[in-house]
Amino acid sequence: MLHYAVVFLVVALIAAVLGFGGIAGAAAGIAKILFFVFLVLFVISLITGRRSA
Repeated sequence: MLHYAVVFLVVALIAAVLGFGGIAGAAAGIAKILFFVFLVLFVISLITGRRSA
């Protein structure tokens, strides 16, 4: 999931450099959402992960 967030961030940066503001904004928004979903899932997996006895 973090990989997809980075891919959308790169797409947003390239679109911004080329002048496509709408596409850049949308891609940056998607990247932000994916990053926060990744963070939430990562924290949940840390809390509920396997614990050695």
